[in-house]
Amino acid sequence: MPIFTPYFEHSDFLVLDKPAGLNFHHQDGEAGLAQLAKTQFGDLWPVHRLDKLTSGLIIFAKSKEAAARFQILFSEHRIAKYYLALSHGKPKKKQGEIKGDMQKGRGGCWLLKRSQNNPAQTRFFSQVLHEGLRAYLLKPYTGKTHQLRVAMKSLGVPILGDSRYGGQISDRGYLDAFALCFEWQGEHIEMSRFPHQGANYQSLCSKVWCDWETPWALFPERRHSIIRMDEVK
Repeated sequence: MPIFTPYFEHSDFLVLDKPAGLNFHHQDGEAGLAQLAKTQFGDLWPVHRLDKLTSGLIIFAKSKEAAARFQILFSEHRIAKYYLALSHGKPKKKQGEIKGDMQKGRGGCWLLKRSQNNPAQTRFFSQVLHEGLRAYLLKPYTGKTHQLRVAMKSLGVPILGDSRYGGQISDRGYLDAFALCFEWQGEHIEMSRFPHQGANYQSLCSKVWCDWETPWALFPERRHSIIRMDEVK
């Protein structure tokens, strides 16, 4: 059974570092992160989740009262989450916003539509690393299932290792929840950490990491181009 060292600990909550390839919930007879964390730390309340492919920082409340407060913060979009993704190829646009309704497709996949009734919304920046490999800094403004994975596919650059959405085969799916920023009971909480799992993340040069280590400074307002699905042919 994995042993987790809290990345950050508060009297009201823990932040754990989920490894890639681990389910969040119990599945196919194997314990997921939520069960493993409860076994190790005692009563914890999950307040959001990461899918199996994704690694990174995830919050567990230490009480029902704290969990309820977190649910309010999440429902009001007052917890900012930032992700690092890698992909081969040239995107349709190098930075901007991807916005469109999501619809469930075949085999558990999701599709991004042209309509804007209840759209998934993601902003991003990107930088070239080497040999066609590009890094993406992603900030979701909504919390749809597979939102970032579908957004990357819509740019024509599915996430490296994400076989479900057409990404090239790799040692892992290269999507990592590397930073969080929010207010908690009058206290400002912000944290980021370099993704440590996956050889291709080592391709992130020091300049890219320096530029993106404090991602909350890069998203003060929506000033970049918007990619709507009617623009993505």
